[in-house]
Amino acid sequence: MLALALPVTTAVLAQAGPVPSLREVVVTGGRVIGPRESQPFGTSVITEADIQRIGAATVNDAIMRLLGVVGRQDFYGGGDYALDLRGFGSTAGSNQIVIVDGIRLNEADLSGTRLAGIPIESVSQIEVIRGSGAVLYGEGATGGVIIITTKAGKGTERNNGASLYAGVGSYGLREERANATLASGGFSVDLNAMSRDADNYRDNFRSKTGAVSAAAQWSNEWLRLGASQAQDTLDTGLPGSLTASQYQNNPRQSTHPLDKASISNLRNGVLAEAALGDWQLSADAGWREKKLRSLSVSSFGSFNYDYDVKATTYALRAAHTAKQAAFSNSLTLGTDYGNWQRNVLGAFGSSATQASRAYYFRDELTVSSTGTTLSMGARTERINKDSTSASSGLSDRQNAWELGLNQPLNKEVSAYGRVGRSFRLANADEFSYTSPGVTLLPQRSTDVELGSRYASGPVKLEARWYRSALTNEIGFDPNAADPFGGNFGANVNFDPTRRSGLELDGSYAYRANLNLRVNAALRKSTFASGPYAGKDVPLAPDRTFAVHADWIPLPKHLVSGGVNWVSSQRPDFANQCSIPAYTTADARYAYQWQNVELSLGITNLFDRNFYTQAFGCAASVTTSIYPEAGRAAVAAVRIKF
Repeated sequence: MLALALPVTTAVLAQAGPVPSLREVVVTGGRVIGPRESQPFGTSVITEADIQRIGAATVNDAIMRLLGVVGRQDFYGGGDYALDLRGFGSTAGSNQIVIVDGIRLNEADLSGTRLAGIPIESVSQIEVIRGSGAVLYGEGATGGVIIITTKAGKGTERNNGASLYAGVGSYGLREERANATLASGGFSVDLNAMSRDADNYRDNFRSKTGAVSAAAQWSNEWLRLGASQAQDTLDTGLPGSLTASQYQNNPRQSTHPLDKASISNLRNGVLAEAALGDWQLSADAGWREKKLRSLSVSSFGSFNYDYDVKATTYALRAAHTAKQAAFSNSLTLGTDYGNWQRNVLGAFGSSATQASRAYYFRDELTVSSTGTTLSMGARTERINKDSTSASSGLSDRQNAWELGLNQPLNKEVSAYGRVGRSFRLANADEFSYTSPGVTLLPQRSTDVELGSRYASGPVKLEARWYRSALTNEIGFDPNAADPFGGNFGANVNFDPTRRSGLELDGSYAYRANLNLRVNAALRKSTFASGPYAGKDVPLAPDRTFAVHADWIPLPKHLVSGGVNWVSSQRPDFANQCSIPAYTTADARYAYQWQNVELSLGITNLFDRNFYTQAFGCAASVTTSIYPEAGRAAVAAVRIKF
C-alpha cells in the first residue's frame, strides 16, 4: 500500500498549491488563548523537528527521552509506556489527560491510553502541561495534560508534501512509514500510514503494529471545516513477569509462552472553527471504538478476556479577545459532553458505562503598563458511572477552580503562581472491586504551584515548585479486604497523600549548530497519615534527570544524543523492596543528501540491564519484574518530496 501511494501523490503535488488558514490566534494547551510565557503553570513543547532529530518512533518515546518523563513498560508492548508526569505511580494514567486534536482519549477504566498507535510522522506538536488541568479538561487532570496536535489538526497553512521512511534494526525490527499532504485552493487532505514489526527483547513478545489515518479539511479567511479517521492495530505476545532469580539468570525468557493479545482502535472526528470579529468559535466531535482480545494459558487451563469499547465526545468552545489601552482580556467559555461504554464478552461478561456533562470558563486579564496577567477559571461537571459488576454505581457533581498570576520582573525574568482544586471519581474497574459494603468517595486535590522563567537570547530556564494535597485518593491497596471476604486487596480511598517537588527545564541554542536541552526533577510522593504514613507511594521515583543535545558539525551532518537517569523507586506499600535506579543513553547520526536522509540510531547505548515495571515484593526481594530491552540499533532512510 505504501508503494502504491507514492506515484499518485507525486502526480497531484505537481498540480496543487497551498491551502489558506484562519487568521492566527496563539493558543496554549489546546484551550488557553495567549502566549505560554504569560501562563501560571509549567508547559513543555516538543516540535516536529525535535521528534525527527532524535529519531523518536512513538509519542511515548519522544516525551520520555526529550522531557525526562518517567515511563513504565506497558504489558501489551508495541512501544507503549505508561507515562507519569508528577509522581502518581501506578494510578498515573487515571490522574492525567490525553488530548489528540481536541478530542479526549482517556478510557473510563484502568486500561490506559494507547499512544504508540498514532503515526509519529503525523504529529506536529506534543505539549505537556505539568500540574492540574481540571478547569479546562475536567476529571482526572490533577497530574497534568498531554496534548498531541497532528499536522492536519494544527489549523495552519497546508503545503503539498510527502515522505517515505523505512528502517531495520535490532530484535527483528522492520518499520515503514508514509505520509502525504495534498492541497489545492481551500482544500487539503493529509494521509498517513505506518507498519512496525518486531520480535522484541523477550521471548513471546513479538509485536505487529499497523496504523492508517486520513484527514480532510477546507478553510478560508474565517471558517475551517474538517473530518478525520484513524485506525491502529496491535498483535502481540504476552511474556509475563519474572521473579528476581529468573531476571538474573535470563531476562529475555518468558513465563507465559502461549499468552497473546490484540488491540484495535478506530477514531472518527469532525471539527469546525469560525473567526467572527473578536470571537473564535470551535466545535469538536469524536466517535471511537476499541476492541481487545486476549488469551492466557496456564496449568489450570486457558482464559479469554475480551471487551469492546465505544465512546463519544463533543466539545464546544467560544474564545473572545479584547484589547484596550490599559489592558487586554481573553475569555474562554466551553462545554464538554462524553459518553463511554464497555462490554466485557463471554460467560462472565459485564457492562460498564459513564456519562459526563461539564461547563467551564477561564479568563485572563493583562495590565498593559506592568505586563501583569491575572487568570481565573472554574468548571462544574456532572458524572454518572455504572457497572453490572458493582452493587451500585456513582453519580455526583464535582467542581474545579483555579486562580493564577504571572508577573514580569524585567525583560528577561518573570514569576508566576497559581492555586486550584481538582478531582476525580473512581473508574469502572475501581468502584466495582472494593471491600464489602464500601463505596468509594470522590478524590479531591488542592494544588499549588510557584515558578519563574528566564529568557535571554539563546538561554531559556524555568523552575517551579508544586504541591498537591489529596484527600480520598483512589487506588488499589493489596492489604485491604477483597470483595469476597479474603485479604487479597481492593480499591480504597487512601488516607491523605501528598505530591510535591521542584522541576527545572532549560535550553541553550549556540548559534545554529548546537542545541542543548535539560530537564530535572526532585519529587516527593508520600502518604501523609494512616497505616502507610511517611511511606513513599509505590512506583513513584523521587529524582529524574535528562539531557539531550543536537550538533551539526558540518553541513548536512547531524549528531544527536542524550542521557536519562531515574532514581530508585518502591514497588510495595511497606517500602521494603526497591526497583534500582537506571541510566539510559541514546545516540543518532544522520546525513542529508538532497531530499534523502540516512540515519543510524542506538538506544540503551551502554547495554544496561534494567526494568521500569515491577509489582511484587517477597521477603524484601523485588519480584513480578518486566525487563527492558538491551542495546538496540536502527538504520533508516527517509525521502521527502
